[in-house]
Amino acid sequence: MGKMTLSGKGRRWLLNGHPWIYADDVADGEGTPGELVPVHAPQGELLGWALFSAESKIALRMVTREEQQPNREFWLGRMQRAIQARINLGMLEPEGACRLISGDAEGVPGLIVDRYGATLVLQIGTQAAERMRDFFVEVLLEVLPFEAAAVLERSDLSVRRLEGLEPRVELLSGAIDGPIQVQESGGLIYQVDVREGHKTGAYLDMSENRVRAAALRPTGRVLDTFAYDGLFGIRAALAGAEEVLCLEQNAAACERIRVNSELSGVADRVKVERVDCMKDLRSRAEAKEVWDTIIVDPPAFARNKREKRGAERGYVELNRRAMLLAAKGGHLVSASCSHAIYASEFLGHLASAARVSRRDTMLEAFTGASPDHPVRLGLPESDYLKCAFLRVT
Repeated sequence: MGKMTLSGKGRRWLLNGHPWIYADDVADGEGTPGELVPVHAPQGELLGWALFSAESKIALRMVTREEQQPNREFWLGRMQRAIQARINLGMLEPEGACRLISGDAEGVPGLIVDRYGATLVLQIGTQAAERMRDFFVEVLLEVLPFEAAAVLERSDLSVRRLEGLEPRVELLSGAIDGPIQVQESGGLIYQVDVREGHKTGAYLDMSENRVRAAALRPTGRVLDTFAYDGLFGIRAALAGAEEVLCLEQNAAACERIRVNSELSGVADRVKVERVDCMKDLRSRAEAKEVWDTIIVDPPAFARNKREKRGAERGYVELNRRAMLLAAKGGHLVSASCSHAIYASEFLGHLASAARVSRRDTMLEAFTGASPDHPVRLGLPESDYLKCAFLRVT
């Protein structure tokens, strides 16, 4: 078994609550990639146990601050508590979908598990989770309160390259024949392509924001941009919106929106246009179109700090165009999933957009991800999603 000794800076960082230790803050030690190792202070004090990566800048991901080495019962308990949290949230309806395990945020570094009905989709993002994959799946299946029909690994994350890992997509058990149908509250029914869809197939982190957005103006006209699967717009139609237009550039996604609106029974009020959303919003603003609610939920503009400056300009201009389309007293729901953009910065970009567009804008609510995507205090990197609900006058 390996052993790691932190520098003084690394010790202070850990004691301040952050569970990640960077390679520069490891003073001495050795270990096998992916191994569970004891972590010591410079004077020899045992600080806990961590999973070691030999490739990533994040050398250690703390698992526990306890002295006892984590064993099978430890991981059983950790996963059981994560599953119980979803039960307490009412998120384990048989035909529903949710995140079951949220990686570092829940003390299972490198492992993401999403559920679509009885199908599980997992993503492995670190050397340790790669090494422990079969064990993690075994433990997870043991604590699940239902029988999994299929388990698919969708480890095609770009972050795997930082860990020296190749992408991998593999069906671990069961069978998956085509899209999976999911049903949520309020009559929302949609299909998920767990093999080819974004993330593990759908944006589960937006589920509660979609419900909130639909309630803003139940009978108005809704413009859903960067719509992907159209669930913001379809939710709005289910809540009573008289007209919904979904804008999306990807042809397969446009077809998925049409299918989802049919399944949810609102195809007569949900239209789809395949366009470049940034360019299309400019054209609509120049044409002085007016919409009661506008949804702006683009892909991440800044995947890292190097892309941050360009992303900031993009957020200001995108939201400026959207604000010009808002009716007086209408709403703009604007989101950012860029890890490199902090909440305060995103609000600053929205304020800049309001100033440039000359629209008085009030923040009615500011939210993050749904509660099945918890934010771990001390790990600001887990607080990635920002969603502003704005009233424009």
